[in-house]
Amino acid sequence: MPLHIALYQPEIPANTGNIARTCAGTHTSLHLIRPLGFSTDDKMLKRAGLDYWAHVDIHYHDDLDAFIAHTESQNAKVYLIETYSDVPFSEHDFSHQEQDIYFLFGRETTGLPQEFAQARAQDCLRIPQSEHIRSLNLSNSAAIVIYEALRQQGYPNLA
Repeated sequence: MPLHIALYQPEIPANTGNIARTCAGTHTSLHLIRPLGFSTDDKMLKRAGLDYWAHVDIHYHDDLDAFIAHTESQNAKVYLIETYSDVPFSEHDFSHQEQDIYFLFGRETTGLPQEFAQARAQDCLRIPQSEHIRSLNLSNSAAIVIYEALRQQGYPNLA
């Protein structure tokens, strides 16, 4: 069951570059949902991804509807990573799912559209954190979640 990270309208090129590097290192596909807050030719994006870009399985979606249509056509499972969910991501079992798994992260400043997330509340997971911050850094959050899913799956195809 392949794993995917999806970023809804990412704004900070260095975050996306760091996530791309994590994807290259974990055989995880990266999905970028437009509009992006930067050009994919951005020097910050390229510097963060260094020479790993050739190893990133990257897909672009014109908008959130196109992304959802893509995942539905694959019969994939989409988990929304949100700060207000009652379910910690680490309490979820990612090891026995038969379908592709997508972890969808919102914009750095505003997250996912509220109506969209509320309609999918049953699929929202959170990373536990203290009350001192609004949220964790996007690239850190993506790494935390993808490595937990990989841990549960026994780190397939990783040395």
